Amino acid sequence: MDDEALANSRRAFATQVLSKEGVLSDEALLRAFATVPRERFLGPPPWKMAGWGGYVDIASDDPAAVYQDALFALQHQRHINNGSPSLHARGIHKLALREGDIVCHVGAGSGYYTAILSLLVGSSGHVTAVEFDAELAARAEENLHAYPNVRVVHGNGLEWPREPTDAVYVNFAIHFLVAAWVERLRVGGRLILPLGVPDVDARGPTGLASYAGFFLFRRKEHGYAAEYLCPVAFVWGEAVKSGFDSYRRLEAAFYKGGMEQVRALRWKGPRQGKEWYSEVDWGLVFGA
Repeated sequence: MDDEALANSRRAFATQVLSKEGVLSDEALLRAFATVPRERFLGPPPWKMAGWGGYVDIASDDPAAVYQDALFALQHQRHINNGSPSLHARGIHKLALREGDIVCHVGAGSGYYTAILSLLVGSSGHVTAVEFDAELAARAEENLHAYPNVRVVHGNGLEWPREPTDAVYVNFAIHFLVAAWVERLRVGGRLILPLGVPDVDARGPTGLASYAGFFLFRRKEHGYAAEYLCPVAFVWGEAVKSGFDSYRRLEAAFYKGGMEQVRALRWKGPRQGKEWYSEVDWGLVFGA
């Protein structure tokens, strides 16, 4: 496929995924999805696409084949994928990034969505991409070499960001809120994460989330607003460890429902109202 035809495929892909989420009016995001070469972040063909029965090899080495709203494997043995483009279009749109923003992308994988974040914040902004897996971090470092406003860190995403930040975008499921993600947000800063519980079978955790939802948090002058966005499917965070009691309580909250009524985050303060889910030092508070 020649360059012009491939560019047309990217533009059609961008229109498809943003239209699906009702965010086609986000022109900056549309340009970013139409610009970043997804194939360069997937590794060489044959590309493996996720389906109901597992992964299948795409019977083409034409890069146009990857411009569809589908999951492509990064490490298929571990069910680690490039992620759903339409889901990330929704999440990144909700981050409401501006030129000059400082962003931390936690669980960056091979860097595809980091590249999109990079274009949105522009040359005056900066993105720190944190990846726990050494092989994926090395791939991200190579893939993002052409993005000068990006720094790739091979490390534990629970320890980042380490500076005041405008937005934190977490791309693995976790059952609690991390202090660095919440407390290092500037006033007006946004945090999106997949809050959920791990999938466990007879052999133990499968490495995936059983239940999870995208939650958006915004730091205000006093306190934090919170909003449930949508159900999601993500891998479980490799560095996330905890007892099963908290998993079960959060699972029960998802079963009961009502997360759509969450309006605020209680952070390191006493409980004062009715909460959808509660821990000792944080909770998700129902709105009026």
